[in-house]
Amino acid sequence: MVLEMAEKTKNGSLYVPFIATITDIKKLTQTEKQFTIKIDDAKKRKEFSFLPGQFLELTVFGVGEAPFSIPSSPNNKDFFELCIRNIGSVSGALHRMSVDSKVGIRGPFGKGYFPFEKMMNKNVVIIAGGLGMAPVRSLLKYILEDRKSYKGLTLIYGCVEPNSILYKDEISQWKKNGDIEVKLTVDRPDDNWKEAVGVCTNLIPALTYPPEETVIVVCGPPVMYKFVII
Repeated sequence: MVLEMAEKTKNGSLYVPFIATITDIKKLTQTEKQFTIKIDDAKKRKEFSFLPGQFLELTVFGVGEAPFSIPSSPNNKDFFELCIRNIGSVSGALHRMSVDSKVGIRGPFGKGYFPFEKMMNKNVVIIAGGLGMAPVRSLLKYILEDRKSYKGLTLIYGCVEPNSILYKDEISQWKKNGDIEVKLTVDRPDDNWKEAVGVCTNLIPALTYPPEETVIVVCGPPVMYKFVII
């Protein structure tokens, strides 16, 4: 991985953005959209690779640049996806863009390291809070694409309210397929909510995996980490 990053630095791709096209936009919640992006140059598209947990720098020309995690599977080489919350100047400009708009892409950056060798043949518990679902989605999809190499797989996902849950349709499909156990919880339920209520760490004690055979991945607000460790 270090050699790969060094080579990318040598040919300048970490500093000069690739030109890319937005090929699809999907509204996930009132504040988040998913953007499907394809690098225009076929050779650069094929060379672009990332690991679950890495991020990239996205440029909206004339506005600025901002970092975003990559929630799609690293096995897909034709395009990648970004889940972006409308919260700043760059993200706000992206939310006003349409399909076929051009953006710049630099990266990937970060180690993006998950100990897959240690995770294989073990139970994996992924705990996400709010927007933390976006970074761990890449890891989830990566595991699901090689499901036989892992034992139990559980997603614990907590949000403020039902309308803020990301990837609802996909999560429902995961539950139907039976390849993953999904536990959802919200702080402020509506009249139709039938899952748990409260912080997502409340669902940890119900897990039955032996600790020595389990790996836990956590992504969410900093306060989550304290209670997960406890």
